[in-house]
Amino acid sequence: MADRRGNRGKPVGMKTAFLRVAPFVLLSAQGGCVSQSKYDDAVKDATQVKQQLQLMASRTAERIQADDRLASELGDRIAGLQKAMQDRDQKLSEAGVRGHNLQAQLDESTAINQQLRAELSRLGKNVDQLLSEKGTLSRSLEEAKARLEELRKAQIAAEARAALFRDLVARFKKMTDAGELKVSLRDGRMILQLSNDVLFDSGRAELKPAGQATLKGLAQILASVKGRKLQVAGHTDNVAVRGGRFASNWELSTARAVSVVRFLIEHGVRPEVLSASGYGEFDPVGPNDSTDGRAKNRRIEVILQPNLDELVAVPDVK
Repeated sequence: MADRRGNRGKPVGMKTAFLRVAPFVLLSAQGGCVSQSKYDDAVKDATQVKQQLQLMASRTAERIQADDRLASELGDRIAGLQKAMQDRDQKLSEAGVRGHNLQAQLDESTAINQQLRAELSRLGKNVDQLLSEKGTLSRSLEEAKARLEELRKAQIAAEARAALFRDLVARFKKMTDAGELKVSLRDGRMILQLSNDVLFDSGRAELKPAGQATLKGLAQILASVKGRKLQVAGHTDNVAVRGGRFASNWELSTARAVSVVRFLIEHGVRPEVLSASGYGEFDPVGPNDSTDGRAKNRRIEVILQPNLDELVAVPDVK
């Protein structure tokens, strides 16, 4: 700010203006060739120039003070946001995560937090740039506020999703410990995975008694989950279907998903939150060239779909 003032408080140009007027006044007074009225006019003009320069200096000082206050407020806001991010990081690090499945959820949360930190850092640099562009300061500050609000919504959604995942992992612990269920995270979605070999006989879509017992426990927990859509997805290995009423693995995987959906509805899960889909052999989680790999691919997945209000778009800061 120093380049906009003279000796801090005195506007640049005041001294120069007096030097321009002073020689005329002195010559007039000493030479005797200027009338008293002209002399008075010159003094009056000099006084007016001085007042105008003082007024300009006052306004310039007020504007500089306003700019300094605005810069200080923006700095405080950014510091507050950074403190909030640090507090959230500390809470996240203190919330112990146990087991392989929960580790996957923690990895997702960490990735989201890194994205938020990077965006906040970029936003801070953008605000610094806006401070140097006085002409567009008001509009740019409104844009910055909107971006910060989007970041706040994204953080709240991520924390709520992480809390739900932790709660469900704890409630499914008995089933996962017994090997009946596997919980994982994929593409930001919680996946509950059951083996087809437990649920169905080869080439069939009717639930076996053992599979029904497993699904009863699953249905009891899913019926209590509020505000979530559930997709039941059927998967097979790459061994072609031969004979029977199914023409391909597409039809077999879809029929199995529908059977699971019907069973869940019969045991308390609301039908309006359920959907069924079949992927056949085309979404493997293991290699189909080995017995173990094909066994992993024969599965039913119950997917907790993200809500639309959690899909907060993080804006690009240019």
